[in-house]
Amino acid sequence: MPQEYACPVSETFHLAYVPGATPGKWARVWRERLPDVALELVQVDAPDAAAALRDGRADAALARLPVDTDVFSRIPLYEELAVVCVHRDHLFAALEPDETVASADLADETVWLPQDDVLYRVPGSEQRAAEIPGRQPVDPDGVPLERPATAADALAIVGAGAGITVLPMSLARLHHRKDVQYRPLDDGPTAPVGLVWPADRTTDLVEEMIGIVRGRTVNSSRGRGRSSRPDAAGSAQPGSSATERTSGSQGGKRGGRPPSGRGGGRGRGAARGRGGGPTPNRGGRGRRRKEK
Repeated sequence: MPQEYACPVSETFHLAYVPGATPGKWARVWRERLPDVALELVQVDAPDAAAALRDGRADAALARLPVDTDVFSRIPLYEELAVVCVHRDHLFAALEPDETVASADLADETVWLPQDDVLYRVPGSEQRAAEIPGRQPVDPDGVPLERPATAADALAIVGAGAGITVLPMSLARLHHRKDVQYRPLDDGPTAPVGLVWPADRTTDLVEEMIGIVRGRTVNSSRGRGRSSRPDAAGSAQPGSSATERTSGSQGGKRGGRPPSGRGGGRGRGAARGRGGGPTPNRGGRGRRRKEK
């Protein structure tokens, strides 16, 4: 259900968020800075985030990237690691929590990707973003079986011992089951998350949310909160428009990974342990903080 954060209010800002995103930290900052504007959190499925913005159900969204940049502005915040989800009696479950699995290790596994997959296809489309590992589920006659509808449905199949799945770590945690374990997929795709809003509706309140997710202080905010404070008067500094600021974001999410620029090198950095060195521990938060 939508959650509201407000004192006596004069208007409402609607922030949509997809499963796995955690807007609570930013909601608390909003409540502190703009007590007279309610913040309503609206959960939407990942493929429906763009529609919620287009039809006005949301003013901005914490959504899966990429999005149509002809229609939307976006600020990349972090990228989630992929994890392999297996039955608790599977061989991979014997690995230490910080030990990784490679895509080649899945070659003989039956992989149940959900229909709402955000790792191996572009959200909201049928365009493939990466090569799917393992074997496609088929019946005894070799006919492909229908994919599970959601991540939760895929995990139920895994819990029954009928195969494995690959999900962003946040979804594996969100739909946690006692009969399923997960381990990081070392060379798998990532699931970028960003703040998204309609390019033609960059309002003062959208600017306020941009400042919050970027970690700006009250006095450096370009939104309504700054102009409404007497101590901020006269301290404005020239700045670019919101759409010009969508690159080089200062992500405010804990443990977020800097976006890796698809097509121009994966930008894995130390997370992949290139050059023969040991792979660092990645079994903790599953996100990496952006460089300030």
